[in-house]
Parts: sequence; C-alpha cells; structure tokens
Amino acid sequence: MSTLDQAAETQISNIETKTGKSRVQLSGIILGLGLTKHGEMVNWAKENRGLGHGDANTIVHVARQSADVAATPTGDPLDAIYIGPKSHQRPIHERLMLAIDKFGEFEIAPKKGYVALRRKKQFAMLGPKTKDRFELGINLKEDAEHPLMKPVKPGGMCQYIISIHSLDDVDDNVISIVKRAFDGSG
Repeated sequence: MSTLDQAAETQISNIETKTGKSRVQLSGIILGLGLTKHGEMVNWAKENRGLGHGDANTIVHVARQSADVAATPTGDPLDAIYIGPKSHQRPIHERLMLAIDKFGEFEIAPKKGYVALRRKKQFAMLGPKTKDRFELGINLKEDAEHPLMKPVKPGGMCQYIISIHSLDDVDDNVISIVKRAFDGSG
C-alpha cells in the first residue's frame, strides 16, 4: 500500500472513530439523504457529524465512490466511466492500457470520470472528456510534441493534454510520450 493510500485509510479510520460509525454506515446515511450536490453533502457532514471540511469532503468522496461502484453490475469502475454516449471510447482506453501495462508496475486509481495512473507520482490520467473526445493527461516536465497535444496552464493536474478522437490517434508517438512520463514518475 502506498503512503498516500495509508494516509487515506488513517484519515477514514479517524473519521469512523470521531463519528462512531463505519464508512459503510456513513456512506449509507449520506447517500440516503437525497442530496445530489457534493457541496451539500459536505456541508451536511460538517453540520451533523461534527467533521472539519477535509474529513467531510473525504467521507463524501468515499460514499459517492461506493455508490458509483455499486451502480455498475460488475463492480468494474470502468463500466461507470464508459457508459451511455461515452461507451464507444472504451476501446481507446483499452488500447492505451495495453501499451502502458508493458512499461512496468504502476497503480491505477479510478476516479468518477477518468482513471489516474501513478508510480511515485502520477504520470497520466485517461478517460472520456465529452461524447466525442477522449483526454489523455500527461505529467511530463520536459517538452514533448504531438499534433493532438496542448500544454496546460501551470497549476493544473497535468502539464499536457492529448485529445484523442479515434483509435487511429493512439500512435507510436503518443505511446512514447506516455512512456517518458512513466519513466519520469518513479
């Protein structure tokens, strides 16, 4: 377990101690409120469970993530990401992952609308951005060039975004850029 995962587990354990409820119980309570906005749920947890903002935010993320996984029949988080009008983009994800898996060991962290990939540091994010555009976020300190790649303003989660519209866009140059980011992350 990474240091980041250990810290998250410690925080969640502390939340359970503070509230006297398990993460499963808290998730059930939060999701049962009928609130739809993340901020509303956070405010409820702060006001009704005596949590600070960071703890309230974390437990709401845990609750919402458990709901996303439970909503997919297989429990596969990719089923929740590639659903409806974005489902046709899953082959792009699979082609990228097939190539990235050959690089070596790394962690996969599914999020609500994308998947983060990391070693010691995050090196890529991938997932559908719109129904017509797949985004591959790259953390790479050095310069890189590709016709589909644009630099991101400082302070973002990545240094570059590669906009992919079809399987043909996943070329050797894209894979080599991801490999450079992988090599620089760990």
